[in-house]
Amino acid sequence: MSDHQGTGAPEGVIAPTGMGGAMDLAASEAETLEKTPGGPLGTGPAGKPRSLWSDAWRDLRRNPVFIVSALVILFLVFISLWPSAIASGSPLKCNLSKAQQGSQPGAPFGYDGQGCNVYTRTVYGARTSVTVGVCATLGVAILGSILGGFAGFFGGFWDSILSRITDVFFAIPVVLGGLVLLSVVTSNTVWPVIGFMVLLGWPQISRIARGSVITAKQNDYVQAARALGASNSRLLLRHITPNAVAPVIVVATIALGTYISLEATLSYLGVGLKPPSVSWGIDISAASPYIRNAPHALLWPSGALAVTVLAFIMLGDAVRDALDPKLR
Repeated sequence: MSDHQGTGAPEGVIAPTGMGGAMDLAASEAETLEKTPGGPLGTGPAGKPRSLWSDAWRDLRRNPVFIVSALVILFLVFISLWPSAIASGSPLKCNLSKAQQGSQPGAPFGYDGQGCNVYTRTVYGARTSVTVGVCATLGVAILGSILGGFAGFFGGFWDSILSRITDVFFAIPVVLGGLVLLSVVTSNTVWPVIGFMVLLGWPQISRIARGSVITAKQNDYVQAARALGASNSRLLLRHITPNAVAPVIVVATIALGTYISLEATLSYLGVGLKPPSVSWGIDISAASPYIRNAPHALLWPSGALAVTVLAFIMLGDAVRDALDPKLR
């Protein structure tokens, strides 16, 4: 009879030490080790190794910056989809007899120089900003990732051509390009503005995607897959893209706020969205001459724009911190 049986202690189990020997573990300790999330070697609850994305999501849930920015963005998305849920009336309905009046029942933000309800226009303006920001970011990310990914993967002649093209686009000032290109557009929709942002925004994502693909394709697992006869499409889709997309996501998330502010800037200058479209940039431009008599008409759309851009930049910073292994 062993000492464990004589003392009534739980029966020991043998576990490898990693040094060629073994150590005795109590059954309760072994059970605890098996149930511990993450395990001793960074594995998941089921004993599977954690991925970059699972680690990133775990860090994001613990990051107050991410939580606050995500809540603000969810609220913006909600009022973009259903603005009538918190704002009654039409943003185009104005009453000149109430022009430049301050806060009052039904108009907590007051009225602008045309007698329009500033609160209603501020709420409805979120739809334009979110639509432009999201669509422009998706277009830039898709186009830039495809061109940069292929250039980084195949290299050679195509890489040289793409590099020279991106240099040309980087030399074009964004605001000046918008003044030139959008001044000849007569459409009042958001699509010309989105198209302009995609046209001048893809080179930045392309450079990021190119560098990520060049780094990823030099890894051993890619070389092994190539040696086993994997096709170029399989290498790109199964092995390189999942490990090269993180920097693109980070840059695109931060750039989303930049595109929102760019739309407001172009609308303020009169070449972006035009009335009767509802936009924070249009409202800021219209309220500028009345800044002394009716500062509230300028304050609220400007504040909404600043909060929106800040929320997306904070979200991008949180995602960057979560996806960058060097910051762990």
